[in-house]
Amino acid sequence: MKIDGKFIAKVAGTLTAICLVVAALLGGVNAVTADKIAAINLANTEASLKAVAATADEFTQMELTDAMTAAASSQGAKVTEAYEVKAGGERVGYAFKMVASGSQGNIEMIVGVDADNAVTGVSIVSNKETAGIGSKVMSNELNAKGVPVLDQFKGLSGAGSLVVGKTVDAISGATVSSKGVTKGVNGALAVAEALG
Repeated sequence: MKIDGKFIAKVAGTLTAICLVVAALLGGVNAVTADKIAAINLANTEASLKAVAATADEFTQMELTDAMTAAASSQGAKVTEAYEVKAGGERVGYAFKMVASGSQGNIEMIVGVDADNAVTGVSIVSNKETAGIGSKVMSNELNAKGVPVLDQFKGLSGAGSLVVGKTVDAISGATVSSKGVTKGVNGALAVAEALG
């Protein structure tokens, strides 16, 4: 059976037109929502910064360096933003926006580190973890020892020394999510150590 060339051209033209219309609609939706999404992400970041460095009165964003990126990568995480944390005009530590893989996608978090390179707090900015399982880690629910899973990182130090099942307790059924957060924290500690 031979297919007519005009038929093929008609179908191709119709599909091309449909693709162009859909692309234009998606572009329009993105234009409308991009600013709102950015504002929500900024608000979440600011709230997370305050959560991990309660005594701070100033956060100064720092430019990322190759050394910072390499340090985070060595722990299986990615640093996307870095802040110098100040109180009373003095630097008291750092805060890093980290990204690490969870069970359903990336977990974006802010990790605070004090001047002695110990964790001051962990706050989740965004995630796609499974509701009722990985989301328990994101909402800081209690682990098997009765400690809020994100709070257990406070005071810990030593990049690479935090290991789920050894120095960090996972939430039952959410081990991959717990490991993702742990990678982010190890990455932040590595970046702080690289800054000296």
